[in-house]
Amino acid sequence: MSKICVIGSSSMDLVVTAPKRPAAGETVLGESFKTVPGGKGANQAVAAARLGAEVHMIGCVGDDHYGKAILDNFQANGVLTDYVEPVTGQESGTAHIVLADGDNSIIVVKGANDHVTPEYVQKALPAIKQADIVLIQQEIPEETIDYVSGLCSSLGIPLLLNPAPARPLCPETVEHAAYITPNEHEASVLFQGMSREEALKRYPEKLFITEGKNGVRYHNGLEERVVPSFPVNAIDTTGAGDTFNAGLAVALSEGQSIESALRFANRAASLSVLKFGAQGGMPKRDEVERELS
Repeated sequence: MSKICVIGSSSMDLVVTAPKRPAAGETVLGESFKTVPGGKGANQAVAAARLGAEVHMIGCVGDDHYGKAILDNFQANGVLTDYVEPVTGQESGTAHIVLADGDNSIIVVKGANDHVTPEYVQKALPAIKQADIVLIQQEIPEETIDYVSGLCSSLGIPLLLNPAPARPLCPETVEHAAYITPNEHEASVLFQGMSREEALKRYPEKLFITEGKNGVRYHNGLEERVVPSFPVNAIDTTGAGDTFNAGLAVALSEGQSIESALRFANRAASLSVLKFGAQGGMPKRDEVERELS
């Protein structure tokens, strides 16, 4: 069993479904409203645990009812929460999601996730030092991303950096990361002044650009390749990217080849969109292996 540390956000998703997105100044009647656990860090932790890894979550929640629900959800999914602390007097992070037109739009309020500082991460060094791979995203302070990238590099532990939401990264952080997984928009922000082809060639077997239903594009050192996705009738795409990142981390930490790991991650992500909620459709290991076979 591989050991994975996820350093990142934990939130409650407030999800509205509607037939269309409202334009500025427009009111639209929605179809449903639900609250479900989310946050990119929490989503990746839950997905990795369901895919068979031993997972430590490193993050913060508020001392509110959302915080308790988030912790309960971690425990129900087998995610270790030794390094998840409630922050006194602080609300838990929330994500406000509109599902319409077959896709999602999201506004994130970080709340307690702003307390995932370098000093906070240092408390989790015992778990990080034993990890086969570390996952991190960008819903926590930028200084923490930079600190963790340097820490993992110094410890010789691979860091999988999911640069979402999109923002520029300092060159040292890019160099320290073992794997970087932007979507097309995030890649354009991250590698300004470079074409997609130039960026992929510069970071062979490190930069993986996700292209939704079209699959994942990367450079293997000789040529650019696309590992296709698996066509499905999506119900809710929220969390598909997080499932992909978790699947990739699990497969790579087990020693799978790049192509095999990407195929495993794509299959897991395709299954995740078949149910409602970021975590609702995240598959277990046997489901992914059964579909791959």
